[in-house]
Amino acid sequence: MNILEDLTFRGLLNQSTDGLEQRLQQGPITLYNGFDPTSNSMQVGNLVAILLLRRFQLAGHTPIALVGGATGLIGDPSFKNEERTLNPAATVQEWSELFRRQLEPYLDFEVKSNPARIVNNYDWLGRLNLIDFLREVGKHFSVPAMLAKDSVKSRLETGISFTEFTYMILQSFDFLQLYETHGCELQTGGSDQWGNITAGVDLIRRIGSLQGTENRAYGLTCPLVTKADGTKFGKTESGTIWLDGSRTTPYQFYQFWINAEDQKVIDYLKFFTFLDHDAIRALEQAVAASPGEREAQRTLAREVTQLVHGAEAARKAERISQALFSGALDELAADEIEMGFQDVPSYRMAEDQVPLIELMVAAQLVPSKRQARQDVQSGAVHINGKRCTDLDHVVRRQEGLHGRYFILRRGKKNYCLVR
Repeated sequence: MNILEDLTFRGLLNQSTDGLEQRLQQGPITLYNGFDPTSNSMQVGNLVAILLLRRFQLAGHTPIALVGGATGLIGDPSFKNEERTLNPAATVQEWSELFRRQLEPYLDFEVKSNPARIVNNYDWLGRLNLIDFLREVGKHFSVPAMLAKDSVKSRLETGISFTEFTYMILQSFDFLQLYETHGCELQTGGSDQWGNITAGVDLIRRIGSLQGTENRAYGLTCPLVTKADGTKFGKTESGTIWLDGSRTTPYQFYQFWINAEDQKVIDYLKFFTFLDHDAIRALEQAVAASPGEREAQRTLAREVTQLVHGAEAARKAERISQALFSGALDELAADEIEMGFQDVPSYRMAEDQVPLIELMVAAQLVPSKRQARQDVQSGAVHINGKRCTDLDHVVRRQEGLHGRYFILRRGKKNYCLVR
């Protein structure tokens, strides 16, 4: 199966320029995808593009990951409602290095036949002479044509600065630079990048025409990932799901995937894993036959967490999840308790022993002692995974998990970590 057939099966092929299929039939191609450093970490929405480069490399093609150290200073207006805040140059430079480190694990730089590259467009855009750039590159861009691009057209009513208006030209020049220096013929990106990508394809053709050569370049876009209700993917009540483990812990990352909706879980398996087609079809049948088993969600969470954070982190996250589900909290290591309960309210118990009713009020698990007594009597209170119905129960420090933790649960979802 060729790369386009695989992308089609996975729903990753949104648009492509004419002639790409025929070009790929001729042999391997060099391609690139750009990543502008707009924060100190990439997030799960970036994974589709990152893994697309990896899919092409595994299929024998040569990937280039471009870190936008220069374009990140400008801001892409594509389908944004308002002007981006311009970040300080030193900050963007720092974020560019962080992006480079995050990209490295996904690509193979040692393989002899098609080693990957990571480049930073500040290396050439940062040295441009404005007059030369306008004369040699700017003259190839028609303002009416630029205004007609959806990425710009959507901003005309709310306003767009000249700075962001030039973004398309800069991205097109990136494509030209990589075409001339690395033989890069294909640019990939999300569907919101179609206008920028085709502008670059056209610039390469025009420059070739002036030089008396028939330059051919190509573009391919993936659909933007959404939730079942059409809202933005990668956002939760607690915030963005980051690839940096210090911003989103491996356990939180795992939980994001295991909570995937039944309507979308197969799409996510296609987008974000390297499972073969038969394995995905089998999981699709499992969702239809036994959705309550959530086999597809567990597979998705394990595969993607392992891909991003490694096998050991995925194992720990899965272990925490299983312990919380089964109530076997005494099987968790101390660091697993800290990781699994990072997002729940916590309370520090200063005394060696405290009556349970008083502790529930002090930890703000209940509003009053009366409510605490009602909850204990009804069997709604658990201590370290075990139900407690004793109104006179005393919580003693030495009985804590690892001598340090009590996990109080009221009902099904209200937790408090007592240290």
